[in-house]
Amino acid sequence: MKPRAIIDIATLTGACSVALGSEAAAMMGNDDKLMNTLKAIGDETYERVWQMPLYEEYREYVKSDFADLKNTGGKTGSLVTAAYFLKEFAGDTPWVHLDIAGTAWTDKEMPYIPKGATGIGVRLLSNFLREMTNEDH
Repeated sequence: MKPRAIIDIATLTGACSVALGSEAAAMMGNDDKLMNTLKAIGDETYERVWQMPLYEEYREYVKSDFADLKNTGGKTGSLVTAAYFLKEFAGDTPWVHLDIAGTAWTDKEMPYIPKGATGIGVRLLSNFLREMTNEDH
């Protein structure tokens, strides 16, 4: 199987909440076109995403003395190093990780979402899939 893209979405790190609050999900990936598309759709749907760097130097944070890599790089850079760990499994496939830790819950009601669990990603990914389907026809 050769997927056209991989998009994973998770409440992966508390560092996401610290960095971006509840206003945007953190986005990291290996494909600029895919990330730009998701950013544009996020702006349209109010499920905003903000691209964080995924520099090669972060690979050092997940190196391990006992395994191929470890799933935590410690506190320093944890938002990005958690995504870098996931990146190692995407290979050459266009891939994006969305860390929704800060956006999965809201303490205030907003015009487009009630107080509580936000369902972040539903509008973003459904619009993305609709756009991908339209490109195929």
